[in-house]
Amino acid sequence: MSEPQQLNGNLIHRVMAKRPLPDQIKSLKGTLRKVRVNTQQPRPTGDLVGAPDYMSPGARAAWQYAIDAAPPELLKRLDMGVLEIWACAADIYRQAQVMIQAEGLLTLAPKTGVPMVNPYLSIANKQALLMTKAAVEMGFTPASRSKVSAATPSENVVDAWSEIVA
Repeated sequence: MSEPQQLNGNLIHRVMAKRPLPDQIKSLKGTLRKVRVNTQQPRPTGDLVGAPDYMSPGARAAWQYAIDAAPPELLKRLDMGVLEIWACAADIYRQAQVMIQAEGLLTLAPKTGVPMVNPYLSIANKQALLMTKAAVEMGFTPASRSKVSAATPSENVVDAWSEIVA
C-alpha cells in the first residue's frame, strides 16, 4: 500500500489491485466461468520429481518433503525455480537456526568484544521471508491452501448441468 494522498482536502489511500488468479485455481475453487477463461494461458505439463543435482543434502530433503506433502498434480516442471528457492532457503534457514541455538541470540563482536546480535539471525530472517513468498506462490501456506480445494479422482465426475448453468 502506498502513502496516503490528499484529494480535495480528504485523505485517500490507493490500494493495489489484486493479482488475477490462474484459471486452474479458479477451477479448483469452483469459480471459473467459461466466458472468462484465458484460452492463451500456458498450461504447464510434467510433474516435478527429483531435486537438481547441485542441491545440498538439506535442500534435497526439503525438496522431497515438498513433493511428498503437496497435493497430486499441484507442482509442475515449470514450478521448479520457485521450489528450488523454497528448498534452498529452507536448508539455509535450518542451518542458521542450528547456529543460533548453539551461539545464542547475542554474540561478541570479533574485534571489540562488544555484545551484538548474532549474524545468523539476519540470515534466518531473510531465508524465512524467501520461504514464505515461495510458499504462498505454491499454495503451501494455510491461507493460500484455504483458497483452493483439490478434487479427488472420484469427485472428477462431469455434471451434465454444469454446461447449462455456466
